[in-house]
Amino acid sequence: MPNTFRSLANPNYRLWFSGAVISNIGGWLQRTAQDWLVISELSDNNAAAVGLVVFLQFAPQIFLLPITGWTADRVERRKLLFVTQSLMAILALVLGVLVLSAQVELWQVCLCALGLGCVAAFDAPARHAFVSDIVSEKELSNAVGLNAVSFNSARLVGPAVAGILIALVGSGWVFMINVVSFLPLLTALFLLKRRLPKVEAEQGPPGPDLAKFLDGFRYIWHHREMTVICIMSFLICCFGMNFPVYLSSMTVQVFEGQADQYGFLVSMMAIGSITGAIVTASRKSSPSFHFMIYVAGFYAVSCFAVALSSSFWLFAIMLITLGLGAQLFTTSTASYMQLATEKVYRGRVMAVVLAIAMGGTALGAPIVGFMADHYGARASILLCGVSGALAALLGFWFFHRQERAKGAG
Repeated sequence: MPNTFRSLANPNYRLWFSGAVISNIGGWLQRTAQDWLVISELSDNNAAAVGLVVFLQFAPQIFLLPITGWTADRVERRKLLFVTQSLMAILALVLGVLVLSAQVELWQVCLCALGLGCVAAFDAPARHAFVSDIVSEKELSNAVGLNAVSFNSARLVGPAVAGILIALVGSGWVFMINVVSFLPLLTALFLLKRRLPKVEAEQGPPGPDLAKFLDGFRYIWHHREMTVICIMSFLICCFGMNFPVYLSSMTVQVFEGQADQYGFLVSMMAIGSITGAIVTASRKSSPSFHFMIYVAGFYAVSCFAVALSSSFWLFAIMLITLGLGAQLFTTSTASYMQLATEKVYRGRVMAVVLAIAMGGTALGAPIVGFMADHYGARASILLCGVSGALAALLGFWFFHRQERAKGAG
């Protein structure tokens, strides 16, 4: 276990990590409250409405991709993160005021989700690349894994607490609590100004600025294993990461539950996600391509098992395996891509990776919602299993193609 948490020996990373944990919990409080507000109060148990909000929140990752990756490499990341985190707090405040004043409508939630998505498009690649400004290359893989532990620990605590808070005080106050949760991370970023050496923006090779927008794509395209991993990530994230859509749909349509049950299901999935993040952080070496094929296959099998679970409690328990498979794949992808990329391109490459994951989630959300509304929530989870199986088959095909090419050479 000491090896698992070795990056926390770095005082700067420890400061960043402690602020991120609290901020992540607040983020999951808001996300849970937002999903429940849409499906239970602003629509008639309509999973497609949740899918629309998810689409608007993640679609900017695709459309703003050229600018966000370039910005993460050209602007001092600490300053960029201070601005993005402040804007996210303001958006949470706006949504909280609307709900508490009983003025909220679906279009307003959609607009706030779109605004949050635009800000997060700049925040996400900067947050991932900023870790390499704090820790050494030797610590990076472990730090990436611990970031995932932080995120998924928040996903374990946040939804469960959100479900209770929604029942006690309502969604509006949950949004307000999220506003306060940004303060520790903003404080950490302010303190790191004095504790970190000045980090110069990375310029990359000479050339017109507009050409550099596409450098992340070019870099990945010239490294074919990275290209295949990105396609696998798209297949898995497009449907599988839309768990707010199919879990909220299962809660209200199949199990006829309330906000606390929805929060409980998200937290059960987070137990597996935390386990997957800890496994990744505990590895002394970066994940191999072969390992990621097996993980994709495990994820697909888990989806099929979840979809076929007959009772609420069996469904909840099987969500642990689904969370484990999804997190092992996504965390391994982030670790693999960062370590395989030259530092000068890291912001742009991570912007592409995150845009594929988040953008894929956005594109898949309306489809998952449509499947849940017209063919049942279980059918939408089966769709996730099919996409995972396709990802595993693609990786298997590419791996053996490479092995045959090495044998022929």
